Amino acid sequence: MTEHAAAPRTPAVSTKLSAIAESATLKVDAKAKALQAAGRPVVSYAAGEPDFATPQFVVDAAAEALRDPANFRYTPAAGLPVLREAIAAKTLRDSGLEVAPSQVIVTNGGKQAVYQAFQAVVNPGDEVLLPAPYWTTYPEAIALADGVPVEVFAGADQEYKVTVDQLEAARTDKTTALVFVSPSNPTGAVYTADETKAIGEWALAHGIWVISDEIYQNLVYEGARAVSIVEAVPELAGQTILVNGVAKTYAMTGWRVGWMVGPAAAIKVAGNLQSHLSSNVNNIAQRAALAALTGPQDEAEKMRQAFDRRRGLIVSELAKIPGVTVPNPLGAFYVYPDVTGLLGREWDGVHIDTSLELADYILERAEVAVVPGEAFGPSGYLRLSYALGEEQLLEGVQRLQRLFG
Repeated sequence: MTEHAAAPRTPAVSTKLSAIAESATLKVDAKAKALQAAGRPVVSYAAGEPDFATPQFVVDAAAEALRDPANFRYTPAAGLPVLREAIAAKTLRDSGLEVAPSQVIVTNGGKQAVYQAFQAVVNPGDEVLLPAPYWTTYPEAIALADGVPVEVFAGADQEYKVTVDQLEAARTDKTTALVFVSPSNPTGAVYTADETKAIGEWALAHGIWVISDEIYQNLVYEGARAVSIVEAVPELAGQTILVNGVAKTYAMTGWRVGWMVGPAAAIKVAGNLQSHLSSNVNNIAQRAALAALTGPQDEAEKMRQAFDRRRGLIVSELAKIPGVTVPNPLGAFYVYPDVTGLLGREWDGVHIDTSLELADYILERAEVAVVPGEAFGPSGYLRLSYALGEEQLLEGVQRLQRLFG
């Protein structure tokens, strides 16, 4: 041994994972909850999580499943056959697409389905068209598949909906996939049947995969309908992966049951991945999801109606704030105001140029938690979830009215 031995080298962590950012929505929500736990009267619009209890009949189904020892064992990695059948039935009912249960994989929440969808169809260097504003997880999931997210932005003047012309302008010979989300998180925008058909026909003509996130498809208002892209263009089914789950419609965020539906080749490789990544989803949660999909839908409808009331309240109240523009969201449970009229100004001695700075100012001065537009694309916007009680919802917006009045 030499007299001056070199110090041992500290091993490095993954460069790919080091480049992945923490979920901005979960980060803001965690900060709000920490402040609440410390006694601060914070009103949080951060989390995309219904405040309702999971319907009792769903909980009862889970309790019943605990009495069956078969649920304490490994089950097929792609999901319980009976649940895959129920998901296939829902896909036909709500998305207009007939699929075999073998074309379904049950995942640990919709987020795992999103991750696996990109892993299934994206190769290193492939470009994925990502309409913005987008859910904060999409670009990170694309990057984890070694793909390149290509943002295509549509502002409030377009009701946050991209056009075929915009998509075509962004398309290159490296374009492999398109992310299509209607209703949208974070904006609540819902594409019309004609808009959906036009985008679907464009993707079909250019041989582009479509990853369609339909987790909010049952939460629509004012007579709107979230027409599935595979219903609008049935021929597109061979190059489309649908992502969905029970979290939002049935207030089951913590149960962690989602799914992906797609053509056999994509489902096969995604199934192989899941067999190594996580195996089967918790069997008790799968039984609960089965009950949600096949049981009475009355409570889900009551929740939808409550969201609709809250939607009307928050839109009308936010519109009273000078400098705030609020497109009318027809789906999900988010409102996405354009707050550029509040930027580039001084508020109570604080100069604010970005929506990130604005969100920090709002949390500090009004004790209201919102997610800045930087989490979803360009600055200049805020996302507020109205999945909270009407009293809290109104209190938070009134604080904003006083802050910027």
